[in-house]
Amino acid sequence: MAKKKNRHNQDDAEGRTSSSVAGEEGETGPRPKMKRKEYERQMRILHGELVAMQEWVKDSGAKICIVFEGRDTAGKGGTIKRITERVSPRVFRIVALPTPTEREKSQMYVQRYIQHFPAAGEVVIFDRSWYNRAGVERVMGFCKPEETERFLELAPNWEKAMTDSGILLPLVYRGRRRQKARPAQHHQPPARPGPVQAARPPGHQAAQTAASRRLPAAGPATTVYSSTVLGGKRAGRRPRH
Repeated sequence: MAKKKNRHNQDDAEGRTSSSVAGEEGETGPRPKMKRKEYERQMRILHGELVAMQEWVKDSGAKICIVFEGRDTAGKGGTIKRITERVSPRVFRIVALPTPTEREKSQMYVQRYIQHFPAAGEVVIFDRSWYNRAGVERVMGFCKPEETERFLELAPNWEKAMTDSGILLPLVYRGRRRQKARPAQHHQPPARPGPVQAARPPGHQAAQTAASRRLPAAGPATTVYSSTVLGGKRAGRRPRH
């Protein structure tokens, strides 16, 4: 009887210790994967909130410009897909601009983005944005260092001009949470012939990280978020059956 009691107390102590360790790991390390049913339940709630937000945008005439930035394979595209799959494309619009044309290169840098800014009752989602100048363009040699510095000086001013005109401007930065999960898949050759893409130099990711650290320098006119919602089983990918 005494042995059973001692064993029971020992099991309780171990259970409390393991729970404490699990809690600490959850705070410092990756969170455990969400079960599919729980994922679907959370997605239904979030999609309902997005539909309610859509109705508010239409009724109030709000103008929202959501900017997604982050490292390669961080889950930006998956997150955007989850945001837009249950809402109207007449309200939510995705902007993912290609390489600038020769004509666009001769224009003021921000000019190619301005034409896509939202009107009343619209939500525009930028899959990468003008912050390319502080990241990939600098590393790939598409702009000079002084042009990058000039951009970082001017960006807060035109973002303030945006918000002064009534545009709500949340900036969402996706870090490297999903990057370790997909390196092999990301670097595999395509299964069928496709367009040849320029290889990213080693400093590309470091430059994106450095640029992201300067995002809050956009000033009080903008709101910066670090996004971990709607991805993988919690950041943008539907669980495989």
